[in-house]
Amino acid sequence: MTAVTDLLIVGGGINGAGIARDAVGRGLSVVLCEQGDLAGYTSSASTKLIHGGLRYLEYYEFRLVREALFERERLLNSAPHIIWPLRFILPHEKGIRPAWLVRLGLFLYDHLAPRKKLPGTETIHLTRHPAGQALKPGFDTAFVYSDCWVEDSRMVALNALDAFEKGADIRVRTKLTSARRDGKIWIAILQDVETGQTQEVRAKAIVNAGGPFVADVLNSKLGLNTTKNVRLVKGSHIVVPKLFDTEQAFILQNTDKRIVFAIPYQEKFTLVGTTDIPVEAVPDKKVEISPDEVQYLCNIVNHFFKKQVTPAEVVWSYSGVRPLFDDGSSNASAVTRDYVFDMDAPQGQAPVLSIFGGKITTFRKLSEHALEELKAFFPDMKPSWTENARMPGGDIIDADFDKFLATARQRWPFLPQQVAHRLSRAYGTRILELLGTAKSMADLGEDFGAGLTAAEVDYLMRREWARTAEDILWRRSRLGLHVPADAPAKIDAYLARQKAASIAAQ
Repeated sequence: MTAVTDLLIVGGGINGAGIARDAVGRGLSVVLCEQGDLAGYTSSASTKLIHGGLRYLEYYEFRLVREALFERERLLNSAPHIIWPLRFILPHEKGIRPAWLVRLGLFLYDHLAPRKKLPGTETIHLTRHPAGQALKPGFDTAFVYSDCWVEDSRMVALNALDAFEKGADIRVRTKLTSARRDGKIWIAILQDVETGQTQEVRAKAIVNAGGPFVADVLNSKLGLNTTKNVRLVKGSHIVVPKLFDTEQAFILQNTDKRIVFAIPYQEKFTLVGTTDIPVEAVPDKKVEISPDEVQYLCNIVNHFFKKQVTPAEVVWSYSGVRPLFDDGSSNASAVTRDYVFDMDAPQGQAPVLSIFGGKITTFRKLSEHALEELKAFFPDMKPSWTENARMPGGDIIDADFDKFLATARQRWPFLPQQVAHRLSRAYGTRILELLGTAKSMADLGEDFGAGLTAAEVDYLMRREWARTAEDILWRRSRLGLHVPADAPAKIDAYLARQKAASIAAQ
């Protein structure tokens, strides 16, 4: 008879990977299935911020903001390679929000949770501050506060890696086709998307972390109905040539009361977003930005900055569908970003816990709370452990990235400066496994452009479940904007050769 696992987790986004990591560290056996790539949908389409959510204060989301602010410090300490502090400049726009209200919000933001590493709010005069040079005349005052940048899809991969190294079974390109209860056991059928082969998995509980597909998993795959609904909101971003030279980001207030971020991105660019567009259903194909959304973001940029942009200047865009809990709000921007759990556990039957909502900043706390919900079914579960635990590669001495980078450059002096910086950021202390005893760039194998070598591709295949050039260029390395046009085809051909060689060796 097939062995019984404790948890079958459906969904390889930040919530699924985070719950898998926490659960296996508490002694539970875990199988995680993801129908595409890790972070292949919403979790790689964020604004890439670890933040408290300043604008959520307007909707009285004090619990969520407080929790997020606590998590901001914890995550910064746990993954100093992929998370770093970022200052945000908020130009005061007369007629949208009064200055006293903005100051009150920022005061709460600074004091709802203790800050150890991040500086507090300050007021600057744009006519005298370098940041003002990028803005149009008429903006006199700005408020400056702190949050953090995160490499979102790498955070998902590192959670999955940590879970795997602690014993979890991580299966990408594997979808749940159906599941049924047999008393206190779920009997699930998983299908390998690439080969079509199926396998039965027996589990004591299912965690439905399907993100935008959470309702589909409940209704179509498990044959259950829920009284809770998911509110699908599309958020889109554009990347344009660099708008300003400051290291700080800008947070821009629009006349519709929404806010849009303009963030320095990969040295040459500025990331602008996000929109909030209600959608009725999750698209079968990859969700894309609409022309109206592009124009909306360009209009906001052009209202604030001297340097104007047109849709033709957008070098890249991406969109994701956020699975927000439907709290009945008529305005998509006002829908709660808090998370909600739905437990279906008839007496004497195996449970399924569904996750509605959530955000990348609070994934660790969400994971803790999810396992608290399941504790009645696993009374021998160990206590929570992730609060002070480091992510893979995050065990940098004193969380001092600059010192770590300097050491890496001394150890591998042949690396170009930009490559050394990128690899140190992406892999932290795991850079040792990737580079090993290499003495030159030639030792790292074929160069696919922008410093992406065969050694890194091999590492991503071996350790982070990368299967395609898209996985590598847009979710693991973020080099898609920098490699030559023929790089994706070369990478896919290399991956195919490596896969064939691995099969032949078995």
